[in-house]
Amino acid sequence: MREDGDSISSGSGRSGSSNMHSDTLTRPSADDEEELLRQSSSSTSASSAGDYPMAMSSEGSPFAMSPWHQSASADPPDLAGDTPGNGLITSLFREEGHIYSLAAVGDVLYTGSDSKNIRVWKNQKDFAGFKSSSGLVKSIVAAADRIFTGHQDGKIRVWRVSPKNPTVHKRIGNLPRLKDVLRSSLKPSNYIEVRRHRSALWIRHSDAISCLSLDQEQGLLYSGSWDKTFKVWRIADSRCLESVIAHDDAVNSVVAAFGGLVFTGSADGTVKVWRRELLVKSTKHSPVKTLLKRECAVTSLAVSSSSPVVYCGSSDGLVNFWEGEAELAHGGVLGGHKMAVLCLVAAGTLLVSGSADKNICVWQRDGAAHSCLLVLTGHTGPVKCLAVVANGQDKEVEGGGAVRSWIVYSGSLDKSVKVWRVSEQLPDSY
Repeated sequence: MREDGDSISSGSGRSGSSNMHSDTLTRPSADDEEELLRQSSSSTSASSAGDYPMAMSSEGSPFAMSPWHQSASADPPDLAGDTPGNGLITSLFREEGHIYSLAAVGDVLYTGSDSKNIRVWKNQKDFAGFKSSSGLVKSIVAAADRIFTGHQDGKIRVWRVSPKNPTVHKRIGNLPRLKDVLRSSLKPSNYIEVRRHRSALWIRHSDAISCLSLDQEQGLLYSGSWDKTFKVWRIADSRCLESVIAHDDAVNSVVAAFGGLVFTGSADGTVKVWRRELLVKSTKHSPVKTLLKRECAVTSLAVSSSSPVVYCGSSDGLVNFWEGEAELAHGGVLGGHKMAVLCLVAAGTLLVSGSADKNICVWQRDGAAHSCLLVLTGHTGPVKCLAVVANGQDKEVEGGGAVRSWIVYSGSLDKSVKVWRVSEQLPDSY
């Protein structure tokens, strides 16, 4: 029996069902405004005199940081980059709402919106879809044949692709499972206070799910929430292993990373590092250090797949980064945006940042130095989410070295997903 009214639908698989253009930005809904305010404001009174310098005071004001404020200054120009073929491939559009989440696996892309629908795109064409009865889709991750979706209503839903028909996605449960909820509810010790005069089971999130992260090697799923906690789930049996009260405000990003470390970023202005210990029947996450403590909200995190580098985007438009596996040290600040950095994704030596200023910056790392390769423009609303997949084989270029190409997907509150090709120049020693 279904635990709620989620429905299943399949796409026609016809390329003609998607309109290949971008939509104009509509007036933000109440949910959009709440989302961006939760990400861009902090309920704490942390001092603005943090470890690292703030942006200029005019840029850091609440009005200037608002995604709906239109700056009088000119937008940054498109940069051609050194490698031909960089730029927009196509736009994916379907009249279903603002795009809040993306997940890409090979030639398949999942998109989540405030319509509660999850669309499936294959080879950049509309392929299938499935729908939840409640809660806009704030986060999506895919592992093997399962898709996990985190929702505004505080639920994590689990879906499975039909082995007989890849256009059919069946909901196989929620996290936590109903039987675990019923079993836990019998013990008073399983209830914790989530706000004044209100208690809830520790295995359930009591507010919106803001982010999900997979550790496929360990078979673990991490979920972060506006309830200030992150929770750890064992994928094999859907059990909640641990709940950590991590921050003083909403958890906006969680990333399972290298060396058994987990990073969390919050609207309280901090980035924290946690070390995972695997126990017989559970996990234990202990705080290691606080990398950042600022007045402005931390809105996004990303970890490089090629080296131990951690990136943090915040509501002042800056990206801080730290390097080192044994001892993380602050490496610098990237200042390419005029408004809040809402999403980050790392691939190879590249970092891609999306912002409320509607632009996407592509950065290349060379040792400790970062340079902005290009600025991708075209969205007419804040860039809310990013995903990236490899695009074919590396190509050698004259003079030595090689070029590695990536496909970047960007989802926006203008209701469109744009598909970009970006390339990185690899050194001779690669």
